[in-house]
Amino acid sequence: MSLTKSRLLVIGCVWPEPNSSAAGSRMLQLLEFFLAENYKITFVTTAARSEFAVDLEKMNIASEVIKMNHPSFDELLKNVQPDLVLFDRFMTEEQFGWRVDENCPEAIKILDTEDLHFLRKTRIEAFKKNKNSIDLYFDAEITKREIASIYRCDLSLIISEAEIKLLQEEFRISSKLLYYLPFQLEPISEEEKINLPGFEQRKNFISIGNFLHEPNWNAVLYLKEEIWPLIRKELPGAKLYIYGAYSSQKVWNLHNEKEGFIVKGRAENAEAVMRNAKVCLAPIRFGAGLKGKLIQAMQCGTPAVTTSVGAEGIPGNLAWNGYITNNQQEFAKKAVGLYTEENLWKNAVENGFRIINSRFNKTEHQQEFSKKLAELIQNISVNRRENFVGRMLQHHQHRSTYFMAKFIEEKEKGKLL
Repeated sequence: MSLTKSRLLVIGCVWPEPNSSAAGSRMLQLLEFFLAENYKITFVTTAARSEFAVDLEKMNIASEVIKMNHPSFDELLKNVQPDLVLFDRFMTEEQFGWRVDENCPEAIKILDTEDLHFLRKTRIEAFKKNKNSIDLYFDAEITKREIASIYRCDLSLIISEAEIKLLQEEFRISSKLLYYLPFQLEPISEEEKINLPGFEQRKNFISIGNFLHEPNWNAVLYLKEEIWPLIRKELPGAKLYIYGAYSSQKVWNLHNEKEGFIVKGRAENAEAVMRNAKVCLAPIRFGAGLKGKLIQAMQCGTPAVTTSVGAEGIPGNLAWNGYITNNQQEFAKKAVGLYTEENLWKNAVENGFRIINSRFNKTEHQQEFSKKLAELIQNISVNRRENFVGRMLQHHQHRSTYFMAKFIEEKEKGKLL
């Protein structure tokens, strides 16, 4: 199979919204990579079209809304005849993977995990139950589902080195099935650094994140109840601006001008509000993957205070662009220090630039990913033969999912009561 003029089918969980979430930015980066590799792309999803989604038509990407448990998807596969299928999160592989196997058995299947969903979900549960997540994820149904999906695919893209390590060491998954691919970002030039607002030009704290994700809501609540009062005690005139897509009423209820806790909702231009803020606050207590808000803060020259979970997978061995602490008093103290001490602030900004340029260089990661794809395509028969667990899980999924899907199809046709 040639890397040129190949056909890629992307099965999305949602329409890509790069301005709403890190997941949306991630999908856009992948689409741009495959376009650069001369793939003809078709993007499909069961989700309703979104007004905030990227314009795929302008990118010369065909798109379509598809139905779950419906034979029309089989027809789409026959028409597209993809050489490669990219599943956006493991749920789409569960829903459509068996149909790909049935109609296009030669197509290479790649799973983009976005982040490990079982890790995020069990960390939420562990936080609520005051337990260690390792005590929960081995027995959780979602863990078994996601790991099974990884085995059924030819390659899974993992966004964080911490998650690669977990999959290899705790679950003994072969390195041949996993590929580390973080965010792919343009390096920050010296000219860009100079053009960013400086210490004296900036004011206020910022927190930003999509409120459809529970870790973001919990972090804002934690700020409101525990951390912000400590900061305001030291900086009575300071303000914290809360931005986030899909803000519910419970988020808006936190708004309090008197306390300097300002809820703004969706940011029309997330980069602009981040560039003008002096310090980013992200006390994330559970979650997984890479936190897009913290990556964006580094790109915008905005220091950040976060937790060990918030920073996970981002700096490697490099110094953080601010502070990492899981203690609320320490969190507030470090936030005040960054806000008031120019030298601390400037050093943090430089640390962030160094992380972006060293760890997320777009050209380097895309060149390596291109090589990996070529290698995968060349050795696909051998790789599949060696992945017997994946073939076994495929067999059992076909039996269970196939008959359930056919049952639903017939029921919708009105042939079953």
